[in-house]
Amino acid sequence: MPVKSPKVAVLLAAYNGMHWIEEQLTSILGQSAVDVTVHISIDPSTDGTEDWCAAFAARHPSIIVLPPGGRFGGAARNFFRLIRDVDIESYDFVAFADQDDLWHGDKLKRAIESLQSRKVDAYSSNVTAFWEDGRTRLLNKAQPQTCWDFLFEAAGPGCTYVLKAPMVKAMKQSMLVHWDALQSVSLHDWYCYAFARSHGYRWYIDPVPSMDYRQHERNQVGANTGLGSMIARYTTIHDGWWFNQVRLIARLVGQDADPFVGSWLQLRRWQLIRLSLSAWRCRRRIRDRVLFFLICWATALMGKSAR
Repeated sequence: MPVKSPKVAVLLAAYNGMHWIEEQLTSILGQSAVDVTVHISIDPSTDGTEDWCAAFAARHPSIIVLPPGGRFGGAARNFFRLIRDVDIESYDFVAFADQDDLWHGDKLKRAIESLQSRKVDAYSSNVTAFWEDGRTRLLNKAQPQTCWDFLFEAAGPGCTYVLKAPMVKAMKQSMLVHWDALQSVSLHDWYCYAFARSHGYRWYIDPVPSMDYRQHERNQVGANTGLGSMIARYTTIHDGWWFNQVRLIARLVGQDADPFVGSWLQLRRWQLIRLSLSAWRCRRRIRDRVLFFLICWATALMGKSAR
């Protein structure tokens, strides 16, 4: 008898994707040793993405375009809609995809083998960022996980996530309970990692890149490379966005009652100073731990984002 291939639901959020989406879909449909169905949710676009995807789906039975869902205004809400609306009962695994990357041919195969051999529930990986001028750079997100990193960062780019279906079903149930509050979460990959870790699911971050991560001016969240991009990201902390996201996600995943989280959740000055002393438990990378320590102190002294 032929060996049954694992069934994977790929959830792809699209918006004005005509420059890259065909190349990306070709790389997804070309995955080895898996049975893939791509579900596409499109934020209302101005470049013809809806019509192109409808025509492409008509020629490829493995592509399903969801009905219009209104304006999402960002990838996170679009992905939350996909998780809510796609019926995953017949699938073994769920993967996320952006519209503009290039998947390696064995991306899903390697992820599933890792999930099964390591007996974990969720997978992510490093990626190779690439630019139109030919530059490439490995983005290393595979540092050892820490006690509380999931409340402060994602497990790498969400477009590398491959999740076992039972975990996604549990996450969907929680999302539906907290749907209105969930709409204020800016990064779906951060939330998914936080949900998994806070509910006892095991996560593996693969040091081997699984895809080429396209960098261009339209990236909602791109590669964090160089001093300029690092500064740009961390300036969001001073207007309150980052700490407010930390607080929101902690509450959504039910960690607000934990004694450690409760010791800083109100983000008062003295609580931020105390939190700074736990930097080694809150971020994976050494550079980020140093920045975390400094940001906690700067925020405490300046009093801008602890509100």
